[in-house]
Amino acid sequence: QESMHAYAANVYSTVVEELVKGKQRKFIAVEQEFFRLWWDAVATDRHKQQVHQLLQEGRLEFVIGGQVMHDEAVTLIDDQILQLTEGHGFLYETFGIRPLFSWHVDPFGASATTPTIFALAGFNAHLISRIDYDLKADMQKNKKLQFVWQGSPSLSDRQEIFTHVMDQYSYCTPSQIPFSNRSGFYWNGIASFPDPPKDGVYPNMSLPVTDANIHLYAQTMVANIKERAAWFRTSDVLWPWGCDKQFFNASVQYSNMDLLLDYINKHSDEFGVSVQYATVGDYFQAVYSRNLTWEIRDSQDFLPYSTGPFQAWTGFYTSRSTLKGIARRASSLLYAGESFFTQYVRKHPASSICKCEALKQLQSLRWAVSEVQHHDGITGTESPKVRDMYMNNLMYGMSNVKKLMASIIFDMNNAKKNGEVFTSLYNKDSGIPDVDQYVVVYNPLAWNITTFVTVSVSHLALSVYDELGRSVPAQVQSSAESHSTYDLYILVAISGLSYRKYSVKPLNDKQSPFIGRSVRYKRKDITHADQQSQQLLPVVNNCYQVLFDQNTNLMYSITERETNQTVQLTQEFLEYHVNGDVMKGPISDNYLFASNDSAMPVSKAVGLEVVTGNLMTEIRQFFYSSVTAQDYIYAIYTRMYTVPEGYDGKLLCHRIEQEYHVGPLEINREAVLRTTTNLNTRQLLYTDSNGYQIQRRPFKAYVNNSVARNYYPMVQTAYIEDDTTRLMLLAERAHGVSSQGNGQVEVMLHRRLWNNLQWDLNYNLTLNDSSVVRPVIWLILGTKAGTNTLYQTSGLALEHRPVVMFGALSGGKPKLHGQLQQNSVQSSPVTVPPNLHLQTLSIPGWRYSSDHAEQVHSVRMGKQKQGDADFRRVLLRIRHLYEVGEDPVLSQPVMVNLKSLLKGLGSVMLVEERSLTGTWDVNTLKRWKWKTARYPSRGFSNSIETSENCTVTVHPKEIRTFFVYFQGQ
Repeated sequence: QESMHAYAANVYSTVVEELVKGKQRKFIAVEQEFFRLWWDAVATDRHKQQVHQLLQEGRLEFVIGGQVMHDEAVTLIDDQILQLTEGHGFLYETFGIRPLFSWHVDPFGASATTPTIFALAGFNAHLISRIDYDLKADMQKNKKLQFVWQGSPSLSDRQEIFTHVMDQYSYCTPSQIPFSNRSGFYWNGIASFPDPPKDGVYPNMSLPVTDANIHLYAQTMVANIKERAAWFRTSDVLWPWGCDKQFFNASVQYSNMDLLLDYINKHSDEFGVSVQYATVGDYFQAVYSRNLTWEIRDSQDFLPYSTGPFQAWTGFYTSRSTLKGIARRASSLLYAGESFFTQYVRKHPASSICKCEALKQLQSLRWAVSEVQHHDGITGTESPKVRDMYMNNLMYGMSNVKKLMASIIFDMNNAKKNGEVFTSLYNKDSGIPDVDQYVVVYNPLAWNITTFVTVSVSHLALSVYDELGRSVPAQVQSSAESHSTYDLYILVAISGLSYRKYSVKPLNDKQSPFIGRSVRYKRKDITHADQQSQQLLPVVNNCYQVLFDQNTNLMYSITERETNQTVQLTQEFLEYHVNGDVMKGPISDNYLFASNDSAMPVSKAVGLEVVTGNLMTEIRQFFYSSVTAQDYIYAIYTRMYTVPEGYDGKLLCHRIEQEYHVGPLEINREAVLRTTTNLNTRQLLYTDSNGYQIQRRPFKAYVNNSVARNYYPMVQTAYIEDDTTRLMLLAERAHGVSSQGNGQVEVMLHRRLWNNLQWDLNYNLTLNDSSVVRPVIWLILGTKAGTNTLYQTSGLALEHRPVVMFGALSGGKPKLHGQLQQNSVQSSPVTVPPNLHLQTLSIPGWRYSSDHAEQVHSVRMGKQKQGDADFRRVLLRIRHLYEVGEDPVLSQPVMVNLKSLLKGLGSVMLVEERSLTGTWDVNTLKRWKWKTARYPSRGFSNSIETSENCTVTVHPKEIRTFFVYFQGQ
């Protein structure tokens, strides 16, 4: 909002006014969040008419077209697609246009998932800038900054995209001019916060173009153009004009630019250069029409990113861990809310809930989750007040969606409309205040799940029943972090996209839950542990035996029981001590990680408590700075589950769940959990790319800063392995991860920093984060083949844990009402096989026509449908989770009949297959096919097999997008 006031609204208003004044002028715009704020609140009718005209003339061009320019390192693919879809839906509904090019100039490193997403969205070319400084120099020298990128090994040439890496000048105009000590080319100066200057005179306005200096200006510009031309294969040079926070006073900018461009073109023989205003599309069209043959780049990404020997941008993989966690919880709640609402609308057309209001509630969370994907959002590279804005918007949207889900349950159960529903998500603090409550649990995944949900209760004596009054397995025990409450673990078995209702009642003697029994062990000094007499404490379930060393209270080994493989494994917390004084050397900040030295162990003593029950054993380890210290500084709660007969416990049994307690840290400390094994991993690490695919990360030794330059983002998955055994880590938020030694994997969990770099101080980017964080990681150990079958479904089970809501019971057994309730107990509305993921089931609400000619016509005639959202169109996405050849069974293509898949929602009348963001009919989408040595013919690529009779074959790693219409609509 401050940016809108200080400059961003003026960018759109003045640029639109200036473009109209000169037919040769052009402009590109990226982020829809700013544009939509301007369009809805600032733009006049005249501005709006001019925007329509400029878009038709191709002089204003939207590139990317998402809500934001998303970060590429720490975001989840679902959220990248969401924010792109939100922006594209607005642009298509409002203007009938569909962006064709990217401009990903500012994210800190480039992921291989992004080119695939942009190809699936229909883009013809992709543009990036921030890659390793030494790699960029090498590519620049060898004219290799442009290539055809096959970001996905399985989709390969079907979803490849031409990619342009910006040269060393990146996306800003170089401002040095040899004939003046003032800057050049930035005639509107720099934006002033918080208010624009009353007199229109901004700081740092460049020397205006005059008769006296125009030749010197032209020489400077031409020299820079020629320097760049030497780094590319064609004689077309992309010269970006502008930078961050520019063009807020477009008239002074364009009038000077006009003079300069005209002058160069009048003397083009002398300069050897001609210049024109262009959009990104104009540039790529020029390069495409040269018809050159391009090199292919495989699925290797450009992470991590360094701007110098000591500037490794790997700190932001962990910065503001709380924000990263909330952003992911919000994304997961949105996913649940979308499918819940879609089912409700389909099955209860005459419902009492206002659908338009409900959609607004969902849209508030769509907006917040989209917004936080920004490359200065979820990255943790914003100032505290901006972080607070993201948090507030996320919390507001989450609260709206929780209220919506609660009111749907009320409506479907015909509960008294004034009955009180209060809701809570994975939040132990706000549990059941008293007994005689019910707990509603919704499974947002399109598979049957068996898992535990945790509820905070005030005493031990209670029992749990299902809808039919049958007793449900549960375990209750003292809480690790609260002395006044107990944790109730309820075993839930729920089919896909369904909910169950459990009642929690005061104990009657017959059915009591298992009570976890606690044993506390003596705190052990780990610096002087007795190595002679080894005493090992076993904790066992059906899948694993974990041994703890009673001399140190640390984990000692894990045995996978089916194959009897044992891995020696110990875990400890360490801290990197980092420098905050720029006079003394490289610093760590929100973006950068620069370690002075190896990480230092933090604790000298470890306490142990083991809580044992029939369903779960929880091992609580407390880490102290000394044997006599009062308070622990770190904790690990490790949970192992035992599933009773009659339940499918495969996933539950195979995960060792760990929750950590980290913080508050001391200043200039970066906290890591290091897991050391006896696996011979050759220091090779694997990490996921945005939860979509896996990247191989061999350790690279550098002259300087090797620790930080070998950190990688882990969005969902990381693993190490030897020839037979793999140790896998699954996360519910992003972290930095590294393998600093053979058999080791370390995860950075938290950072607290302060530095005196003037830029960081000016923008309050010192990351003095005194919070406590409680991230969760699931460990899976087994053979490569065994973990292959588990990690995809387990990762999604962690991401999309069931949504838990609470309500008060109104006497007696809960009565059953409502179609969905009956269904949900017996059968699942939508179920997909285990190698597919139902990535989206939602009602987007867009009013655009899916016939392009019709949509363009209605926009031009000013007849866009106003009024209510469209509730008939259901957006469905299905993703294949496996790579080609990854697993003999799960990597096979899957045939899906969409009619029978969705029959629980009604009778499917029509299915349209669409591009990733929904704006193209795939049959009319013809992307540019760039010539490569492997594919010498150029042309258009149309790579989707269309669906016959609603049956589609989904191949490895495909993401297929459909509009579905049901009968009776």
